[in-house]
Amino acid sequence: MSGRTTRMTLVAATAVALSVALAAPAVAASPARADHEATRKAIAAAVESGVPGVTATARDGHGAWSATAGVGDLKTGKPRSADDRYRVGSITKTFVATVLLQLEAEGRLSLDDTVEEWLPGAVRGNGHDGSRITLRQLLNHTSGIFNYTADDDFGRTYFLKDGFFEHRYDTKKPEELVAIAMTHKPDFEPGTSWNYSNTNYVLAGMVIEKATGRPYGDEIRDRVIKPLHLTATSVPGTRVTVPGPSSRAYSKLAETATGPTYDVTKINPSLAYAAGEMISSSADLNRFYTALLRGKLLPREQLAEMTTTVPLDEANAYGLGLLKSKLSCGVTVWGHGGGIHGSISEAVTTKDGRHALAFNLNGDWSGDTAAVIEAEFCGKSGKSGKSGKAEAIEPTRTPGMTFMRP
Repeated sequence: MSGRTTRMTLVAATAVALSVALAAPAVAASPARADHEATRKAIAAAVESGVPGVTATARDGHGAWSATAGVGDLKTGKPRSADDRYRVGSITKTFVATVLLQLEAEGRLSLDDTVEEWLPGAVRGNGHDGSRITLRQLLNHTSGIFNYTADDDFGRTYFLKDGFFEHRYDTKKPEELVAIAMTHKPDFEPGTSWNYSNTNYVLAGMVIEKATGRPYGDEIRDRVIKPLHLTATSVPGTRVTVPGPSSRAYSKLAETATGPTYDVTKINPSLAYAAGEMISSSADLNRFYTALLRGKLLPREQLAEMTTTVPLDEANAYGLGLLKSKLSCGVTVWGHGGGIHGSISEAVTTKDGRHALAFNLNGDWSGDTAAVIEAEFCGKSGKSGKSGKAEAIEPTRTPGMTFMRP
């Protein structure tokens, strides 16, 4: 799938509902770089390709480094800020998986429990059977459950221009999102294949709420956000605005990368729920993934489960809310990507946590995120050879893999 089509994923359900942008590679130790010139050139190239603006922050043995390119507001020309908060889409999935694994460590649930045990009757219809699907299969996308963002009506309603402007402030309940998926047949028998499905993480959020008796966002706040002092990170629920400092978010709201550009900053993120509603900053995301991979959030057993992967192709494998990707220079990174209207984000780190990168594009139709990751970890500038959104981060790029999609 071309880069433009990939970007459209986020904007059009048919082109894939939201650019979930998974994670990037992981392997040899990445050399610490005092010189981030290749990264600077890569984010500038994203702007040259049509993205309004980019903000990026890296952390390595030399400390933290930030850079911006382009603008955060097309009307005023205000530049992007290194402190920008932005919608992170499917990066939310790593937070959700972390909380579920913490609950397992506490003995409050098991990843081998079935969905039916926790959510009776929720996954049923057209061949779906929650009694045959485990919580682990939700987290690693081997459940076979249909991806609700790939539903044509949902795509027209929320990702294309006419539907978006009429429905951008709709509140969707997680049960409604699951019900959409149940109107379709499963993608495959549980455990027999792999396919990115946002429905998996909507269900995972519902399980957290059933197990704790509290909103899943409260659990993320108390278990992850507060302990790590992620002051720019939030679970907005139905709040339609992005806290400042922040930039505007832009989309074509079409299945092509041409045509008018629309400001889509305000949106009710309940349409993404636990699959992709969170807001964060580059510095916070680096802190989160570094702490996670260094074992600060999970016991050794649960971190081992999280990093046990399902192969996707020669360079990529998916764990539990975590993508492992091997870069062209042999460096392996772990993380996730995310896309939601007007916002494409990536956050990756080496497994030892010594080198991390997080960045955001405030336009969803262009820009090569894979090139930015390659530049930071391999020191290569220019194109990655894979057009559009980081292929290393979004391995399969099948429709509906957004937020919401890897």
